[in-house]
Amino acid sequence: MKDTAYTNLPLNVHTDNTYFSEPAGLQMFHLLEHTNGSGGQTILVDGFRAAKTLRDEDPTAYRILSNTRIPAHSSGNEGISIQPYTPFPVLNHHPVNGELFQVRWNNDDRATMDRWNDAEEVEQFYDAIKSWNDVLKRRESEYWEQLVPGKALIFDNWRVLHGRAVFDGKRRLCGAYISRDDFASRFLMTNTKKNDVLRAL
Repeated sequence: MKDTAYTNLPLNVHTDNTYFSEPAGLQMFHLLEHTNGSGGQTILVDGFRAAKTLRDEDPTAYRILSNTRIPAHSSGNEGISIQPYTPFPVLNHHPVNGELFQVRWNNDDRATMDRWNDAEEVEQFYDAIKSWNDVLKRRESEYWEQLVPGKALIFDNWRVLHGRAVFDGKRRLCGAYISRDDFASRFLMTNTKKNDVLRAL
C-alpha cells in the first residue's frame, strides 16, 4: 500500500480515515513481531484535551478549526481516490448541544484548500494549525507506549490521535477498525437495560 503507515518513517499524531465520510470509531493495533531492530514506539494524544487547551489559549484558532472545512483524500494507489462526500472541519461539534464529539486531523491526507475556501480563510487556517500543532507536540500532551506481541492497544479514533517513532528491523503489525455506531451500541446495551434504552428514545 502506498501509505506512510507501511514505511518505517516516524508518523506525527493523526486521526485515521479522515478521507472517509465517517472515520473508524475504535481502532486496534497488535504488534505481531519486531525482529532485528528497535524503535517504533506508539504516541497517543488526547485530542479533546488538546482542543480544550487550544480553546483556552487561542480561541480564534479554535473557532477557525471548528468552522473551516478541510478536503481530504487517499489517492496513493492506482485506481483509488477515496474522498468524503464533503470536507469536514478539524474540530466537529454536536449540532444540538455544541459539545466537541470528533477530532479529524491528518496533515498527510489533506487536499488542496482552494476549491473550498478563499485565500484569506486559507491563511487564517494555516495560522490556526500552527497553534494546534504546538499544543499537540507538547510533552505533557503525549503518552508513549511500546507495543509488544500479545498485548493489543485499542483507542477511540474520534478522540485519541496516534503516531509512532521511527524504527528499524522487521516489524509486522495487525490492525482493525470498528465503526463508532457499532461500539457505541454495544457499550450502551451492555451497560444499560434494554427497556431503559428504549424508553429514552
